Amino acid sequence: MNAAQSAAPASLEMIRKLVAFPTVSRDSNLDLIHFVRDTLAPYGAEIRLTHDDAKRKANLFATLGPRGEPGVVLSGHTDVVPVEGQAWDADPFAVVEKDGRLYGRGAADMKSFIACALALAPEFVRRGLKTPLHLAFSYDEEVGCLGVGRLIADLMRAGIRPRACIVGEPTGMRPVIAHKGKRGYRCTVRGLAGHSAYAPRGVNAVEYAAEAVAFLRSMARRHRDHGPFDRSFDVAHTTVHAGVIRGGTALNVIPHECSFDFEFRHLPGDDPGRLLDEFSGFVKSRLEPEMRAVDPAAGFVIEPLSEIPVLDTAPEAEVVALVQELSGSGEIGKVSFGTEASRYHCAGIPTVVCGPGSIEQAHKPDEYVTLDQVAKCEAFLRRLMDRICR
Repeated sequence: MNAAQSAAPASLEMIRKLVAFPTVSRDSNLDLIHFVRDTLAPYGAEIRLTHDDAKRKANLFATLGPRGEPGVVLSGHTDVVPVEGQAWDADPFAVVEKDGRLYGRGAADMKSFIACALALAPEFVRRGLKTPLHLAFSYDEEVGCLGVGRLIADLMRAGIRPRACIVGEPTGMRPVIAHKGKRGYRCTVRGLAGHSAYAPRGVNAVEYAAEAVAFLRSMARRHRDHGPFDRSFDVAHTTVHAGVIRGGTALNVIPHECSFDFEFRHLPGDDPGRLLDEFSGFVKSRLEPEMRAVDPAAGFVIEPLSEIPVLDTAPEAEVVALVQELSGSGEIGKVSFGTEASRYHCAGIPTVVCGPGSIEQAHKPDEYVTLDQVAKCEAFLRRLMDRICR
């Protein structure tokens, strides 16, 4: 049996339907959430929605099977990253099947996992659940795991305490027990404008921002070359990264403002507060005195953007053995990208990451998941049926 035959048609059709919802993080996900709600309602699902402040987005938490006892959560995020500026060969929100691959935005990250769970939900119900199955689908994961916090807080208030959680981010269906933490920041540099012919009389915010970014780069090199290291991670050291910079209005104008966004992705045990203190210390001791000698109002403002805790599930945890059994793999991995798994972990819900596809395909043009990975995910979920159904 080839991969295309082994992947159930219901999952493939569900992947097509979910990818067709353009749930870029800046936009609403309510059409998709309402579709999921209506899909699950005929199977007796108890559904809880938690919204953002503007009521434009929602998390969905559905329970199938018996109520009032600890269940197993299958978790995924509904939002995807933008496609603007990327050279796609076809419409990114219409799945294209070619050479054993399904192309589309979110095909790997991570609508295929959600689709498999939804497509097989009726089968879980038909087989008779003896343990609750929970489906948890969130908003705004891609901009800092923002939505899932409200979902988990709602569960805690309601006294719902799942026994295990499986987050289906793309890991090639390999169990992952740990990932790095992330802290993101925005740094705004205030300068003093003027004519560029009189540059020494102004404070060039772009140039001071560039010096600060260069210092971040020196921190990145130090961690790359000297650690600390954990070789079980796919990137074995803490990373420092500046991703966005904005500033200046014209070449002949001294820039009065510049801002840049940067992040630390840190190993468990590497203190992100210490990293920020090092950067702030450089700014305060080396850059601001020179800036304020020209204009006392000049300087740096650093604001937090997002935070994702580390995931560090113990290898001997019951959920790890469960996911190893379901995946048919005795290995465990650690990854550098952050997930919502750490939010569940911090809430006391034992969690492992395991899902179809490769993170190497995420956030790229022509993102894809292979049919073989879809088939493996379905096999994984059917083994879960064997464990939690009568």
